[in-house]
Amino acid sequence: MGNKFFSALAGALSVMMVFPSCSEEPLPKAEMPILAWFSIPANHTTLKNYQDLVDCGFNINFSHIHSLPELKKALDTAEVAGVKMLAMCDELYEDTENTVREIMDHPALYGYFLNDEPNCNHFAEAREIADRIKSVDDKHFLYLNLFPNYASEEMLGCPYQEYVHRFIEEVGLPFVSFDFYAVTVEGIAQSWYDNLQVVADEAKAAGIPFWAFALSEAFEPYRETTPQTLRLQVYTDLAYGSQAIQYFTYWNSGEGLESPILDGRHTKTFDYVKSMNEEIQARAGVFLGSKVVELVHTGDSIPDNCKPLEAMPAHVKSLKTGSAGAIVSLLENGEWNYLVVVSRTLDEPLTLDVEFDEKACLVDREGNLVEVGKGLNSYSIEEGDAAIFRFKK
Repeated sequence: MGNKFFSALAGALSVMMVFPSCSEEPLPKAEMPILAWFSIPANHTTLKNYQDLVDCGFNINFSHIHSLPELKKALDTAEVAGVKMLAMCDELYEDTENTVREIMDHPALYGYFLNDEPNCNHFAEAREIADRIKSVDDKHFLYLNLFPNYASEEMLGCPYQEYVHRFIEEVGLPFVSFDFYAVTVEGIAQSWYDNLQVVADEAKAAGIPFWAFALSEAFEPYRETTPQTLRLQVYTDLAYGSQAIQYFTYWNSGEGLESPILDGRHTKTFDYVKSMNEEIQARAGVFLGSKVVELVHTGDSIPDNCKPLEAMPAHVKSLKTGSAGAIVSLLENGEWNYLVVVSRTLDEPLTLDVEFDEKACLVDREGNLVEVGKGLNSYSIEEGDAAIFRFKK
């Protein structure tokens, strides 16, 4: 994987060498859940296609499959390829208990798909299906995905924060998932940050994690997928505390211009997503199991309902970014703190000047830990990218 960004950083630092304590305590090994939404269709269930999915860096597959025999074939193929399946089929909803008994012991089963973007008036129905599944199998994951905050109140059935809160209370799943595709041809939707904060706050209050998305299929009005658009989405999700990354889509849905797989063949987006997934897993020890201590925004314009940077995070003596602004997230994970600074622009590099009051390490794209020089350090963060630092709590 290329490392152009951090090679540039190395030249900007006055001192750059391996930090002994970081070498002695590398990032913990972790595997981030990475889910392929709208994945390999039933009529394309082959070992080659599933091996390609694994090669692209996915460890959870969600194919829209409509019959139990086709689902069983997909589970068998997934097992050989080494990927888990989120299960759906018509029989799961029409004959729930018997269908669960048919597949619950399959080694490739990750969990069960309940619904996508329900109105809050349908939460009781989702809870009923979930309870029927759990009456037979209480060991596997139950999945439901929520609307973003730009859905109308008619679609939601109630105001957005109430919608998220009621889902947690009424459906009772062990996590929250929502989709929001923020990178449009007109720019980055600023309400995305408010949506992330609402979901993060509601999930934190309930003591459960949340999962977020990156768009990997280009269709109107969204911008063509690039490494920059993927990094901006993924690192923003992770900075807010997401404990999984989901991509819409893996296999072209029929409406988009390009996705990782289009007409059964790899596209350049496949390579972008593969590299992004390698990067996520190299840094998974930063994010998986982390807790957000503080999250603020910088820049000339602060998105609505977001907190501006007014005081330095712990162990940061000074921090400045350019006028375009950034997300500044302080994470706690084990005995370490992590400072994550994510660019909020795709138009130009972001200048970051930061100084710590104790020894710190930069976490590069391969998960290596490199000492940050004493005094003020200046960085040029590529469009949509992130700089990650580690230091003792």
